[in-house]
Amino acid sequence: MARIVALDYGKVRTGVAVTDELQLIASGLTTVQTKDLISFLIDYVGTESVERFVVGLPKQMDNTPSESEGLIQAFLQKLTAQFPDIPVERQDERFTSKMAFQSMLDSGMKKKKRQDKGLVDEISATLILQAYLNRN
Repeated sequence: MARIVALDYGKVRTGVAVTDELQLIASGLTTVQTKDLISFLIDYVGTESVERFVVGLPKQMDNTPSESEGLIQAFLQKLTAQFPDIPVERQDERFTSKMAFQSMLDSGMKKKKRQDKGLVDEISATLILQAYLNRN
């Protein structure tokens, strides 16, 4: 089997999480500057077998798309053009940032480390991927 890569896409930074090759466990991989994301993924796919991408789907509480969905749609066009053979799925990402921050608190992480927004994005990507795995 191949890995699944999840992305918590943001205007500035994107959190990246991956599964193990058996697709049982979601783990945070890194946070990448969004402007460098496609080149990062090219390098990653060049060294790892990737079955699919899962991209967070930001929604409002009333189930309408959030304002960042426009940016994500533009990115999805670039992603599918670059990797036409790797399917892309979406996963609801409501509350993942709050859950990520709460998990940092619950783990006893020091305040300075909790202020690392990149780490929050990476944990959010992991939560998106775990929710995707649970759903499937």
